[in-house]
Amino acid sequence: MTDARTLRLTAEAEVSHLPPLLARAEQLAGTVLLGEHGRRRAGIGDDFWQYRPFHTGDSRRMIDWRRSARSDAEYVREREWQVAQSVMLWVDASASMRFKSADALPEKSDRARLITLAASILLIKGGERVGLSGNDLPPQRGRAQIMRLAEHFTHDADTEYGTPEARAMLPHACALFVSDFMGDVEPVKAALAKAADRGVRGVLMQVLDPAEENFPFQGPTIFESAGKSLRYETLKAYDLKARYLDKLAQRKEELRHLCTVAGWQFATHHTDAAAQTALLWLHRALERPA
Repeated sequence: MTDARTLRLTAEAEVSHLPPLLARAEQLAGTVLLGEHGRRRAGIGDDFWQYRPFHTGDSRRMIDWRRSARSDAEYVREREWQVAQSVMLWVDASASMRFKSADALPEKSDRARLITLAASILLIKGGERVGLSGNDLPPQRGRAQIMRLAEHFTHDADTEYGTPEARAMLPHACALFVSDFMGDVEPVKAALAKAADRGVRGVLMQVLDPAEENFPFQGPTIFESAGKSLRYETLKAYDLKARYLDKLAQRKEELRHLCTVAGWQFATHHTDAAAQTALLWLHRALERPA
């Protein structure tokens, strides 16, 4: 029998080979009760799930007469859904996502990747197929796919702002787009429209630094984009606050409206909040697409 010390050393050796992002994502995913994501749904399958009352529109062949005989109502015997869904991911890797306003905070890209990878681990453990939108990494199951996703998330893009990738979206799949969505909104519109045309439902999660939410700047300030391509200097930063916050509110409302029209869900996460909170919300949202 392997003693505790040997087991611990073996585990530590295995973890040391994992990318740091994957190790943190595994730890974060472990804080969420997995439940039965992707399985505990009524549908085509062999395993009994539950009885429910007979509804108008149900076929009478669905009635379980033995269960119905024990009461005055008619009951349907539902089986558990056993067709794994495909979940398509897009995580913004642009320069804009590499912003953080304080050393104690993570970059937006780090938080976005951590949450997305942790969600992927939960989905794959729940029996779903997970991959990237586009043609880089088709949805698959298994530990090897988690490793591929972790490796992909180590790469940054040179663009100032990210453009959602909506190519090769599988019909009736589920999708997750994660970004600050601070760039041009037109590509977001196009991506959600394309997804809706294919019957794809999903979640759009906006990740922001707290400074981007409350605009704490005053006096002489130089604003420079993370990619260094944009620069603006002002002597009275506070005078910009009201206009900036109004623009941010408009952007959020526009994103929320686009999601409503496309049948998606929308949420904003701030990097000074707990990653677990965002993961819990995301896990439930992917389990119950709008």
